Amino acid sequence: MTDPSKTEIQQEPPQIRFLRRLVTTLTVVMIGGLVVIISLLVIRLQASETPLPAEIALPGGVEAEAVTLGRDWIAIISKDNRILIFDRETGDLRQEVQITR
Repeated sequence: MTDPSKTEIQQEPPQIRFLRRLVTTLTVVMIGGLVVIISLLVIRLQASETPLPAEIALPGGVEAEAVTLGRDWIAIISKDNRILIFDRETGDLRQEVQITR
């Protein structure tokens, strides 16, 4: 008779061992991928861009409706259908475009 206090060690089938290693590898790869994605987001969001000017002087009587920021310019769309393009560093007016209908 066998002693019940001693348990038999059963060998697991090779397929189960392979599956366990596969799941462990996938888990490690997924955790590594998340770390890389979070690191890239943090690095990208901390990148400083060209500073904005303290203020932009709009021509007399112009009311801003929308603002768009470019790499080295700022576009302000006015309520009287004009696009005013300013230099991002100095705040000087570069160009004025009249929108026609």
